Order: sequence, then C-alpha cells, then structure tokens
Amino acid sequence: MSKIVAIVQSNYIPWKGYFDLIHMADEFILYDDAQFTKRDWRNRNRIKTPQGVRWLSIPVKARGRFHQRISETEIANPHWTQDHLKTWQHNYARAPHYAAYKDWLAELYQGCTETHLSRVNYRFLRAICDELGITTPLTWSSDYGVDETLDKTEKLVALCQKAGADVYLSGPAARVYLREEAFRRVGIAVQYMDYSGYPEYPQLYPPFEHGVSVLDLILNTGPEAPRYMKSFAGQH
Repeated sequence: MSKIVAIVQSNYIPWKGYFDLIHMADEFILYDDAQFTKRDWRNRNRIKTPQGVRWLSIPVKARGRFHQRISETEIANPHWTQDHLKTWQHNYARAPHYAAYKDWLAELYQGCTETHLSRVNYRFLRAICDELGITTPLTWSSDYGVDETLDKTEKLVALCQKAGADVYLSGPAARVYLREEAFRRVGIAVQYMDYSGYPEYPQLYPPFEHGVSVLDLILNTGPEAPRYMKSFAGQH
C-alpha cells in the first residue's frame, strides 16, 4: 500500500487549498526547521472585511534574526490573540455560521498560550483539521533529523525516505525548483496539487476571493465547508 507524504512550512490559519493538501496526504510534515521568511504566510493570512481583503498578522520577533528557523520564531506580543479574536468578531458577526462557531473560535484564541509561532500554527491547523474531519497526522521535520548540509530537494527526498513515502505530494509552485529525478532515483513518485477550479461559495463583502483563510469558508458555510473543497469530492 502506497504512502503519500506532503512537506510544507506551517502557515497561520491558511487557505482551503492547504487543508486539501493535508487531507490528500497520509502524513503531513511541517517543515519548521526551514528558515523563517518575512512578509510570507508563516505568521499571517488574509480575511474579508467591508473595506476589502486585509492581512491578519501575528507579531513575531524577527528584527536582526535573519537566519532563524520557523521553529525558533517567537511571538512578540502576547495580546495578539485578543486582537485577532476581536477582528473576527467585527468582520464576521454577520456570517451565516458565525454564531455556531463563536465559542469554538474564542476557545481557540483565548486558550492559546504558546510562545513560538510553530506551536501556534500547529494548534490552529490541528483544530481546523478536526473541524473539517481531516485525520491526517501532522508531524515535524525536525523530529526526523535530516542532514543540514543537503540542498532543498535532497532534504525533501531524505524526509520522504525517513517517513516511508513512495509518493511525494507537492504544491504546484515547487515545479520551478524541484529536481524530480532525485525522487525517482530512490523510487518515490512526485505528484503536484492542482489548485484550479475551486467552486465559489456564499461569501461576505463581494467580489468573491478564493485566497483567504479557510476560516472564511467555515464561518460562511459551516458543516457544508467540505463541499467547496477538492479533497472531499464524492464524500459529501
């Protein structure tokens, strides 16, 4: 029986495509010994507001820490959870399913005492997976002890080997740098996620925008959220 592994840096409350990638894998490795990148998806994501799409960002300690890993990145302001919860309430109170998820969202934020970004992201990823019915194990790249001197592709190959994968499922952006022959050499097939053709769903504040946090989908469609995702086709 084949094992599909995906390896991606942890993101903060990512979009629906990220969760489709998790759902389609048998193991999802959080690549958190990779370098933290500023102005990226690691500590922020986008939401809808009456004024348009805006960023919701976790403040992190990054100044002067140019080579820190995602796993080493610390939260800069412990009050960020209150600010984010208020932002959701302010912009999504009119969403059809906000009332049903209000307490879940409040517990998710108010109970978040983690001091490092990786752990915060894991908390939200696991909770959202549970809500969507995704049971894929989330593991850490750092637990596999891969040789730090390997290049980007070689590290991914080594992680796949240690995880026992025979299929590596990648996001489409990796096509530009991934050396597929390095996977083939060790008997691992490479597949790419296709993010095209997502259906629109009822969403606040037109025009419709796919590239926002999956929480937008959940608060607008509730238990029907999987119907608007690719990996659940035929299951709902």
